[in-house]
Formats: sequence, C-alpha cells, structure tokens
Amino acid sequence: MNEMHLFYAFAGFAAAFLAEAVYLLTVNAGANSKAVNRRLKVSPPDANRQEVMVLLRRERGLTASGGMPRRLAWLGRLIVQCGITIGLPKLLLLFAASGLILAGLVFNFTDHDPLKTALALPVGGLVLPVMALRVRRGRRQAKFALQFPEAIELIVRSLKAGHPVPVAMAMVAREMADPIGTEFGMMADEVTYGADLVTALCNMQARVGQEDLPLFVTAVSIQSTTGGNLREILQNLTDVIRQRIKMRRKIRSISAEGRISAIFLTAMPVLLFGALNFISPDYYGSVWGKPMTTWGLVGAVTWLALGNLMMKKMISFRF
Repeated sequence: MNEMHLFYAFAGFAAAFLAEAVYLLTVNAGANSKAVNRRLKVSPPDANRQEVMVLLRRERGLTASGGMPRRLAWLGRLIVQCGITIGLPKLLLLFAASGLILAGLVFNFTDHDPLKTALALPVGGLVLPVMALRVRRGRRQAKFALQFPEAIELIVRSLKAGHPVPVAMAMVAREMADPIGTEFGMMADEVTYGADLVTALCNMQARVGQEDLPLFVTAVSIQSTTGGNLREILQNLTDVIRQRIKMRRKIRSISAEGRISAIFLTAMPVLLFGALNFISPDYYGSVWGKPMTTWGLVGAVTWLALGNLMMKKMISFRF
C-alpha cells in the first residue's frame, strides 16, 4: 500500500464523515422545526392571542368566528380537516390549473381530440385534487390519533398537579407538535375569549374529524354537566383509545395480504403495457388509433377500479 492508497482511503473516510455530519445536522434541524407547532410559530412574544386565533382561522379557511365555510361546504370541510393553510380561493386556483394542465397534455397527446380533452378537464381539476386532499386528511388524522393518547395523559398529569381543565388542555398546545398542538391551542384560545369548553371541543372535533375525538368530547361534556372524577375518566379513555389503536394495527397486519394483492393486480396490467410498448413499440400500432380501442381501455380501467373497490370493502373494517 503506497501513499496514494492511503490518501484515497482517508479521503473516503472524510467524505463519509462529512456526509454523516450533514445528515445529522439536517435531521436535527428538521426535528426541531417540527417540534414547534404552527400556533407557536405565528405567535411572537408580544402578540395578541385573539389576533393569532383569527389568523389561524383565516389561513385554514374558517370564518373569523371559527365557523365552517358556507360556500362549497363539503370541500371547505375537507380542506379544513386537511390542515392546509392556503385558503379556499387559492386552492380553487390550483384545482383549475391542475385541470388545465391535464387537459393540455391530453389535447397534445391525442391529436387534438376535443372529447378526451373535455373528459380530462374535470378529472384533473376536481377528481384527482379531491383524492389527494382525502389522502392528506387521512394522514393528518392518523398522526392526530397517534398523538392523542399522549395528549390525554398530559392533561391527566396536569389535573393531578391541581391545574383547572382549560389550563391542562392549554398545556398540550405548548408541549406538543402539530397537528394536535395547534388544534388544542385554537381550542384553548376560544375558551379564553368567551366560548364554553364543550363548544370549543366540538369546534375542534369539526376541524379534525378524527374518529376517537368524539369519545373525548363526550367524556368532558358529561363530566361538566353531571360531575365526577375527570382524571379517572380520561385515564380510562386513554386505555380505550390505545386498545383501539392496537386493534387497528392488528387488522392492518391481517389484511396486508389483500392490500398487496390489490396493488399487484392493479400494477401488473400497467407494467405489462409499458413493457410491451418499450420492447415492441409497434405491438399495438395496428389498433391504437381505432375508436374501439379507446372504449376498450375505458372499460378495462372501469373494471379495474371496481375490482379495487371490492377488495377495499373486503379488507376494510369498522369498529
């Protein structure tokens, strides 16, 4: 081994150490930024909490009083539960841009076919964006569900320390990351500025839409009207929610075979079609331009979608 080999070896070690240092710095920076929820980011030390509450409502698409948007109520509720902060008007512009882009691509690749272009416009401008929003809402609700037991335990510990219920719930807003930190913070601000606790919790339930949250709202509502030991109620509720999470994961593991089968059966025709076009570009050349081919492809995609829907029903469980 001569000097050049040693030089290359040390240079490789230095590059590996440099890459690890950059990775650790970026990961730690990302973790620290995610630890601070949205409500704390937009709240300077001397900020008016009421102005911050109105700002958070406005950027989520809510009214200044915290109500759901009345125009396109179903879409407004979906946007609010997604946690998107760009508002309904800008999102509608993105919908329109998505539809125009897809219609332009179809118009360009189908020899200026007006029928296919007209069909692509609503698909790109409404169907695909709504599907993307539903996926985003599902991910946000799943993250909220994982944070929820920890948040309830934080409330229980705060109640044991002697704090009142609104203060105990406000601690979640200071200590936990999004999405649960900002949601509890907005709820605490509503209580601070005149709303009763049950109404603020119901507003949070409408903003989140997670299926475990009604249990918490009902427990606090019953305790506020009939009395009782809220700490024991919330502790038992935490155990119930953790068991529900465990059950969901067990069901997901049991139904993994069905999901993999659905993914394989959906991807196989597409992959085979792409492979045949790559290996033999003229394989479909004699039938590609005929109208019957288009309707055959539409029928195949429709049957594929129906098959996926049936398999989804087979592996989906509600409890």
